[in-house]
Amino acid sequence: MRRIDWPAIGETLYTTTLPNGLPIFVVPKPGYRKSFACYMTNYGGADRRFTLAGEPKDTPAGVAHYLEHKMFDMPEGNALMALEAAGANANAFTSEAETCYHFTCTEHFDENLRTLLRFVSTPYYTQESVDKERGIISQEIRMYEDDPDDQVYMALMRLLFAHNPLRDDVAGTVQSIQEITPQVLYDCHKVFYHPSNMVLCVVGNADPEAVERAALEILTAQSAPLPGRDYGPDETLEPVEARSERVMEVSAPLFLGGLKLGPAAKGPDGQRERLTAGLALRCLYGRSSPAYLDLYDKGLLNATFGCGAEYAAGQGYVLFGGESRDPDGAFQALLAAAEAVWQKGFDPALFDRQKKAAYGGQIRVLGDFRSLGVGLAEGCFAQCQPLDSFRQLEAITCDDASAWVREHIVPERAALSVVRPK
Repeated sequence: MRRIDWPAIGETLYTTTLPNGLPIFVVPKPGYRKSFACYMTNYGGADRRFTLAGEPKDTPAGVAHYLEHKMFDMPEGNALMALEAAGANANAFTSEAETCYHFTCTEHFDENLRTLLRFVSTPYYTQESVDKERGIISQEIRMYEDDPDDQVYMALMRLLFAHNPLRDDVAGTVQSIQEITPQVLYDCHKVFYHPSNMVLCVVGNADPEAVERAALEILTAQSAPLPGRDYGPDETLEPVEARSERVMEVSAPLFLGGLKLGPAAKGPDGQRERLTAGLALRCLYGRSSPAYLDLYDKGLLNATFGCGAEYAAGQGYVLFGGESRDPDGAFQALLAAAEAVWQKGFDPALFDRQKKAAYGGQIRVLGDFRSLGVGLAEGCFAQCQPLDSFRQLEAITCDDASAWVREHIVPERAALSVVRPK
């Protein structure tokens, strides 16, 4: 395995790519008993249409999430129970862009790692178990339909995007999952769960050579072609509609604003774009920003407010929102705060404080094994190295952040989703 050192932050990374195409990243943490491992596939809820060997494929909404539920089933029993019996705290998640299986443990790491690799690479679906899971996932979908946070988000996605599958819930709909059969699951597992479309990341008390050895022994040695993604026709930078509103059981009005950023870049340029966006949004809408403090004092925002830039399914977008007694007033005031930056730029002192805070946040991630491991995996799919972000962050200037706001935070790209109390 190749060793890469970052003396400035005191981290060492071991990395290799197996003959089957699987990238492996290991960050040893000497002196710690805990270890974290994640096995992630570059396959999420938005990856419904794809091509393989020139042949187009179309799958129902919700297959990636359905697969996550069924992957713990093995011919000899449930893998989650096996991991827990060996002292591991295991779980999985599916987002728009990826599905991740992970565990944390303080002992029996090699045994747990082999269990993880074995069950994720071993599809086992019976008609009976798939039918049973359909009822469970239907209940989960209905729960999301009653969740105000989920509904205000999905309404905003449908406002922003005309064609991109970001419009649709990762779990699908009660109707769409009726089309999911064992054969659909087998077919999608074969395409997206091949090691060439996955990444293995380990952080903690682990031997890099032992990690590589386990992957070589358990996983297929054959490589495979990567699927081509189809997210529909090109999106414009304008939203489909500017506003939506619905009534639900909430104690206070809930709002979520969003703006489209356009196609998401990959590689070092994409990493710099993400870091610049994060810094700009901290300065513009962060908890110590003039806009947030002013609206907080006026009672238009409270501690539920948050903001961030997201990148998935080939698109970038900004989200900001929370509770507000006047969602429209808060939304317009937040957009107006960007107009002030267009004219004068950010205060250099404010930018320096936020840059130091962002740097400190990245340092804290180094001690959070799960965040670091998942970040390494996501960085692999984005074709960048998260541990390089410290160097890139130092190079971003106040003018860079101001220019980002001028380019991206414009009212014509914005949409507002509101949920009001009954």
